[in-house]
Amino acid sequence: MTKPTFDMEAAIQALRDGKDLTGKDGILTPLIKQLTEAAMQAELEQHLQQDDSPNRKNGSTPKTVKSPSGSFELHTPRDRAGTFEPQIVKKHQTQLTDELERKIIALFSLGTSYQDIRCHIEDIYGIHVSNGTINSVTDKLLPELQAWRERELDAIYPIVWLDAIHYKIKEHGRFITKAVYTILGLNVEGKKELLGLYLSEHEGAHHWLAVLTDLYNRGVKDILIACVDGLLGFPEAIASIYPKTEIQHCIIHQIRNSLKYVASKNQKAFIADLKCVYKATTLAAAEMALDELEAKWGEKYPLVIKSWRNKWHTLSAYFKYPDYVRTAIYTTNAVEAVHRQFRKLTKTKGGFANENSLLKLLYAGMLQASERWTHPVQNWNLTLSQLSIHFEGRLDAHIEL
Repeated sequence: MTKPTFDMEAAIQALRDGKDLTGKDGILTPLIKQLTEAAMQAELEQHLQQDDSPNRKNGSTPKTVKSPSGSFELHTPRDRAGTFEPQIVKKHQTQLTDELERKIIALFSLGTSYQDIRCHIEDIYGIHVSNGTINSVTDKLLPELQAWRERELDAIYPIVWLDAIHYKIKEHGRFITKAVYTILGLNVEGKKELLGLYLSEHEGAHHWLAVLTDLYNRGVKDILIACVDGLLGFPEAIASIYPKTEIQHCIIHQIRNSLKYVASKNQKAFIADLKCVYKATTLAAAEMALDELEAKWGEKYPLVIKSWRNKWHTLSAYFKYPDYVRTAIYTTNAVEAVHRQFRKLTKTKGGFANENSLLKLLYAGMLQASERWTHPVQNWNLTLSQLSIHFEGRLDAHIEL
């Protein structure tokens, strides 16, 4: 067996001279090479001892191997019969460990471009990786993503936020805008959980119906409160699958939509009056403030007032709860925070080559974001008590009393 001939004194001197331990021409690269080749020789000798047929060593085959300590030429030993299968560095294996793959996926999860990933790997390890290699590594997320999208879910979620975000994806040679439907749930333990990511060409109640049907088929039999934007037909889509679910329209979405129809010179005064509506302490006070808003602005902006009147039942649902519950449900901020994380990942991307290239990036980003969702949301025990009262009996089988 070939013994390592690593020159320790030369390595120490190189270290004193400021030479890098790892990376291209790193001090440790020759040692890694020698130790690996020695271990493979030991593997071959053990194989020959256990082989009853006439067999012997038959030289070696060189190949370039990438390791975190740098690239080097590895001489893989052979046997005459061709029955030797090395295990330390297997046939066709070109990376010594999966550390590089983990590094590539970690960088990818931060939204790092392929070009920057290549530069980073080359700078740190002295290894050149192609876009094809990076794509092959990140594609390993796809089976994991599919399993995640098909996993069984809890039977009940006290609160669910639903919203969509839009991206450009290449199809048949041109980029088209598609909606990614995001469903964020709060489980009975008060912890956030992304229930699913769905892709469709358009955002609409019809497509949301398909999403909700999938949730039901994956085990979600009840939702207490669904927080949604102002999409037409959305409450009806939810009611068709979850007829007992309470709908809370997002107040922030409603305000934004209202301001589109208010002249810029009046917006400051209008918002001040509108704040008296949605910041009211009671439902009665809110309705009185809405009457005053209509008396002052109704003639000038009838469409805005009509919109608030038509949606008042679902816009005002949160008034029955104390402040700590209201904060959680009166907007879709929780799911929009997920979308802000997605936008950080995709801000340098003008468009995506296909659906998988987008979904695997969002999934990688979601895994990183969900690492912070290990604790219940604030005041969860109090919130759960309130929900148990307002939705009597529906939580009993799912919580420990």
